[in-house]
Amino acid sequence: MKSYNPEAIEKKWQGIWEKNETFKAKDNIDQKKFYGLVEFPYPSGVGLHVGHIRAYTSLEVISRKRRLEGYNVLFPIGWDAFGLPTENYAMQTGKHPRKVTDDNIKVFTSQLKAAGYSFDWSRTVDTTDPNYYKWTQWIFLQLFKHNLAFKDKTYVNFCNSCKVVLANEDSQNGVCDRCGNEVVQMEKDVWFLKIREYADKLLDGLNDVNYLPRIRLEQENWIGRSYGAEVDFKLKDTEDNLRVFTTRPDTLYGVTFMVMAPEHPFIKKYEKQITNLDEIKNYQEESKKKTEFERVQLAKSKTGVEIKGLKAINPVSGEEVQIWIADYVMMGYGTGAIMGVPGHDDRDWEFARKFNIPIIEVIGGGNIEEAAFTDVEDGILINSGMINGLRVKEAIEKITDYLEKNKLGERKVNYKMKDWAFNRQRYWGEPIPIIHCPHCGMVPVPEEELPLLLPNVEHYHPTDTGESPLANISEWVNVKCPVCGEDAKRETDTMPQWAGSSWYFLRYIDPRNNDAIASKEKLEYWGPVDWYNGGMEHVTRHLIYSRFWHKFLYDIGVVPFPEPYAKRTAQGLILGSDGEKMSKSRGNVVNPNDIIDEFGADTLRTYIMFIGDYEKYAIWNDSSVKGCKRFLDRV
Repeated sequence: MKSYNPEAIEKKWQGIWEKNETFKAKDNIDQKKFYGLVEFPYPSGVGLHVGHIRAYTSLEVISRKRRLEGYNVLFPIGWDAFGLPTENYAMQTGKHPRKVTDDNIKVFTSQLKAAGYSFDWSRTVDTTDPNYYKWTQWIFLQLFKHNLAFKDKTYVNFCNSCKVVLANEDSQNGVCDRCGNEVVQMEKDVWFLKIREYADKLLDGLNDVNYLPRIRLEQENWIGRSYGAEVDFKLKDTEDNLRVFTTRPDTLYGVTFMVMAPEHPFIKKYEKQITNLDEIKNYQEESKKKTEFERVQLAKSKTGVEIKGLKAINPVSGEEVQIWIADYVMMGYGTGAIMGVPGHDDRDWEFARKFNIPIIEVIGGGNIEEAAFTDVEDGILINSGMINGLRVKEAIEKITDYLEKNKLGERKVNYKMKDWAFNRQRYWGEPIPIIHCPHCGMVPVPEEELPLLLPNVEHYHPTDTGESPLANISEWVNVKCPVCGEDAKRETDTMPQWAGSSWYFLRYIDPRNNDAIASKEKLEYWGPVDWYNGGMEHVTRHLIYSRFWHKFLYDIGVVPFPEPYAKRTAQGLILGSDGEKMSKSRGNVVNPNDIIDEFGADTLRTYIMFIGDYEKYAIWNDSSVKGCKRFLDRV
């Protein structure tokens, strides 16, 4: 028997597919459709890796099967080419990001075609193409016009190495996602998108889609919806209230201290009443040196300083309560202040013990001398005035009714998710289409002037001041205000790398449309995506961001379906043969090109599909690759 010759056979059929446009999707025909989507890649300098192969092969199999079943299949691919990965690689190599992007796209295209995927190459999109980012900018303008984009001065996560502001999602564990260096806190003017206003829609929409349970759980935890009450503690001898959010208003009688974030505005407002102001200011300065992760996650031993001269009044007991500042409380979360109930919270108990603050038990059953009693989902209230003897659920309702009736608080839904920090002080991104006028304020670039082109510059490296390199291009920055005609300046920050990927699945539907994101007819035919596959690392960033943008577009009538993806799955990692994550430093990286050259694309894809449970990690095994080749030889 002649052995299977993959090089000859695969190249022959790949040529036939390309010539005949075998996998080109047809629009608006009377045929049931299937839209299969894979995460489009960053065209990095290292080319495809086996993680791409695992992610793409699964939907490749499904797409081919759907074609055999009579479906009209849309299975597209494109390039997520703006952002830090490309720009950092450009700086490492000394090439311009445009040149890097174009070269890398050619490499990726060649590799994907060699792998034999049945992509519809006629619909390829590139986020750096002005005809594409025209619509990214257009979506931003709609968000701005609907008051969902705003600018505010705040403390942000800043990477001193990349010279860029990072969203929480891009700086988890206190380090930059891209370079791995430490992130610090810096006060800057930042663009935000009000994703929190869509928190309920994002959570409730999960009931209408088919996502893996772990993906759904990740999204639910990231958004972090909680029900409770906002409660006002009057600041003694002032007209102000210190407002806190709590999920357990039934424990109000157990409050023995309050904690404010070091950045809380009341500290400056009442500094004349504070008798230990120098101590407070020293603590504030030390807090600025810590990242948010260090303050919230790493702080095993809690620090803090009592604000002497300020007291709060417990709204239900009338007792005076100490007020402290501590860096584990963040101004950007909730109200920037919390109430301490050391009898029933481990962190509060440790804080109270350390600083000799009284501890009161208000739900019976524990030994608060030894530890906080936290098994309090149910129980009987004690030492709690009007709610003594009630069970927890009943006590929560009664005390909240009392707060609302007496204008001491109100029922409230809170979210852990913060608004999306949306700007970057880098060159390689979509220019934000806003003009700053000293008379008119922030003015949108007229839609007919889109795309606002990214200027072609020689010097694109980030500045040491934290400003975007675009700020140095005076002929680009200085413009006339489109409203009043006076001298004005362009916004010089660019959008984050997540912008272009937040709507790319829509552009595949009608990629050459110059008048709209896509035509209504094509959107109604192809939408939503029937099956989307990608990495777990993107389910709390890209997946939430793209659902947010899509729901906004649905609300303003641009798209006819409320959820972008009907189904979402995720593949597990492929580890090196040593069982460790693949990396150059470990020398365990597998290059898919090498496998294709030696064994053929069919062997590689067959092995990937049989490597193990799709959702779990798998260890690479060269012997099994050879086994798949022997199997194909027999077939």
